[in-house]
Amino acid sequence: MKILTIIGARPQFIKAGAVSREIKKHKSLEEVIVHTGQHYDSNMSDIFFEQMHIPKPDYYLGIGGKSHGAMTGEMIIKLEEVMLKEKPDVVMVYGDTNSTLAGSIAASKLHIPIAHVEAGLRSFNMKMPEEINRILTDRVSKWLFCPTDTAVENLKKEGFENFDCKIIKSGDVMQDAAIFYKQYAKKPQNVDIKEDFILSTVHRAENTDDINRLKNIFESLDEIAKDIQVILPLHPRTRKILEQNNINPKNITIIEPVGYLEMVWLLDNSKMVITDSGGLQKEAFFFKKPCITLRDETEWIELLENNFNVLAGADKEKILNLYKNHKFNDNFDIDLYGRGRASENIIRSLIK
Repeated sequence: MKILTIIGARPQFIKAGAVSREIKKHKSLEEVIVHTGQHYDSNMSDIFFEQMHIPKPDYYLGIGGKSHGAMTGEMIIKLEEVMLKEKPDVVMVYGDTNSTLAGSIAASKLHIPIAHVEAGLRSFNMKMPEEINRILTDRVSKWLFCPTDTAVENLKKEGFENFDCKIIKSGDVMQDAAIFYKQYAKKPQNVDIKEDFILSTVHRAENTDDINRLKNIFESLDEIAKDIQVILPLHPRTRKILEQNNINPKNITIIEPVGYLEMVWLLDNSKMVITDSGGLQKEAFFFKKPCITLRDETEWIELLENNFNVLAGADKEKILNLYKNHKFNDNFDIDLYGRGRASENIIRSLIK
């Protein structure tokens, strides 16, 4: 069986790497990896792939830095060319990027079965491009690999049991990755890290493009940083917006963006996570850390239901109150994401 894997962003490499390591265990399987170039990263050199134990892509399409429509359209054209050349038995896509949608459209037009890893996730916010991408990808996929019970239920409510597809609760491949990479975690260099600290990230457009929300968030974090160190790897785009709007936090330890292995170290050694990232909410759970989420909704409902995570939006008073007073669940033994066996479950299902 030949599997064509499509990825376009660094988090997708982490996820696909976990599955690729499982694919390599089976002589009957062959994998061809295509990197669309959606999120170009100058650090993704040969050394990056070696350090991360990830196979180097077989194709690099170099598509990025365009509008959603232009990017997706160009990807469809080039991915179709690769699929016609490679003739895969399965096209595997991850998550909810434009690369995911483009790969799904190209494969469905060529009648190649699609396996969607992280199927069934919903934020119920149609203003998010990711929500549109994941809904459309689910609809044309043959295998819907759901990370959680909530994702399975979302698909059932939308009538997917009546479609020609297989809904499979696989677990979450990011937990596989977290377990694997913990042994390779690296402490960030040239940062004065205290024994107790909170890890924070702020990058989502709903926060960075709304100056009132952004001010509230950074004022909250700056207030918390008077009590405990707050380490915040800052995306260049967010940094630029802060500078343009004269938002100058005095107490937060703002650092340059870090690689995944450094982020794993920060997660593993932090006391709490405060973030607007989707992935970091889950990773906080993987590393047994409470999480305050700077969003009005989340795809990871099970984290809310089990009180490992709380939504604060961009309300300064709410953020500070949750930090000071909320009693989180500290029993992280519950199995929400498959205990690191998602990749094994995915490949076993495809072989069947």
